[in-house]
Amino acid sequence: MVKAKKEESCCSAPGDFKARCRMESLIGVDERGQMVLPKELRDRAGIATGDKFALISWEKDGEICCFTLVRADFLADKVKDFLEPIMMTR
Repeated sequence: MVKAKKEESCCSAPGDFKARCRMESLIGVDERGQMVLPKELRDRAGIATGDKFALISWEKDGEICCFTLVRADFLADKVKDFLEPIMMTR
């Protein structure tokens, strides 16, 4: 039986890193520690008021060097996909 190919996210598929990643804009941090994503980027990404994201930090040599935002619903789907086969065996 041939398994259907799962849809891959744009950030997890192998390939040309330069074609997938770019600096979108520079954002600042205000006195309350808040950052604002530019409207054009929010629109292109389909980000709306109330959307939730997991903030993932990457560490190198004991210092955080990068952050990644992952949509909470996408992450929840991946956790469900991982746990579902385990739960079905009970």
